[in-house]
Amino acid sequence: MTRKPNVIVFFTDQQRWDSVGLHGNAMDLTPNFDRLASQGTFIANSFTCQPVCGPARSMLQTGLYPTTTGCFRNGIPLPKHEKTLAHYFAAAGYETAYIGKWHLGTQDPVPPAERGGYDYWLAANILEFTSFAYKTTVYDNDCNPVQLPGYRVDALTDAAIRYLDRDHDDPFFLVLSFLEPHHQNQTDDYPAPVGYEDRLRKRLQLPEDLSALGGTSAQHYAGYMGMVSRLDDALGRLTDALISLDMLDDTIILFTSDHGCHFKTRNDEYKRSCHEASIRVPTMLHGPGFMNGGRFSGHVGLIDLPPTLLDAAGVKPPDRMQGKSLLRSDGSDHDSVFIQISESHVGRALRTARWKYGVWAPGKDGHVDMGSDRYEEAFLYDLQDDPAELNNLVRSPAHLDILAELRLCLEGRIRALEDISPEIVPASPAADGAR
Repeated sequence: MTRKPNVIVFFTDQQRWDSVGLHGNAMDLTPNFDRLASQGTFIANSFTCQPVCGPARSMLQTGLYPTTTGCFRNGIPLPKHEKTLAHYFAAAGYETAYIGKWHLGTQDPVPPAERGGYDYWLAANILEFTSFAYKTTVYDNDCNPVQLPGYRVDALTDAAIRYLDRDHDDPFFLVLSFLEPHHQNQTDDYPAPVGYEDRLRKRLQLPEDLSALGGTSAQHYAGYMGMVSRLDDALGRLTDALISLDMLDDTIILFTSDHGCHFKTRNDEYKRSCHEASIRVPTMLHGPGFMNGGRFSGHVGLIDLPPTLLDAAGVKPPDRMQGKSLLRSDGSDHDSVFIQISESHVGRALRTARWKYGVWAPGKDGHVDMGSDRYEEAFLYDLQDDPAELNNLVRSPAHLDILAELRLCLEGRIRALEDISPEIVPASPAADGAR
């Protein structure tokens, strides 16, 4: 490699961690993800730090928590003074490009001043509102609408491959941001490519939480997994293009998602909860600095990925970023992930190797209030014995010690990251030991 590596972020929307083979999914729909993750570095414990589209995307762009940028819910544009990955990569001599869903602006088309510093632009602010499965509309640098033919995943992938095939005098940083496998808002369904849903429904295998809780999974899971399958095909096509252009060995690929999907089992929509289905996502890194990395042992938040990408490209991550580069860690300092919840409620959570601990703020409005100085305990799950989170132990007298330990830890995280000294009110233990 004679110059800095190219960097591609393959960013999906609302993809559960257990939709890929390396996480035990037996449907064999993600051979490309599984192969690249096995060759590179597989982030087995990867979590969004905010399970809502806009806030999660603000973290990926800035390396800052949503309460730091103010983008704590959807509909809040990224402040124009905030530096993004595009700014940092451009300052290091990179070409920068964004294709797909943005969700950090005020309108469509996104005005140039709201594009986070990206040079090449082919995107929509809220792609689910400007397009359908077989009718994709995005906007170019001059705010002109561009109709892309084909299934939406393929349409965006084709656009990315055309970008790869341009003459690049400098290394490039490209974000390819899909809508899939997010639901289509207007119709509240998961439109897979034609024929995929019927084929997959015949051999559907629901994850344990969906088998137990149902939600809309009987109606939607087959289409959802059809979308996942087509995304993996797209990852393979992108990789093929890199091989044919003699770029694969010089390109870092990050695959991750903004949040998961619980299919209306934890609240009345698809995300915005502290449960694994909502926060845990599939993540891998392939390319220079990550080959033969095996399985990263720590717990990684979306907040850790921006400094990791900069570090891998030889760019010093800004001290202001609130995550930790994985290249400077053996995993031991990534022992837990801090999670902020908005919109459905104001909540905070901590995810460790064994425990999931969550709190909420009564009387606060998750669309209005960014945080709170008072929370009440709401969840405790033993992920070792109850990975599907079906048994809430928050009122268990046998778990008072672990509750006290996690309470102190979460209070400390809120204090350090949000500059608030919170009170967390313990849950009342069940008198009869029931829970």
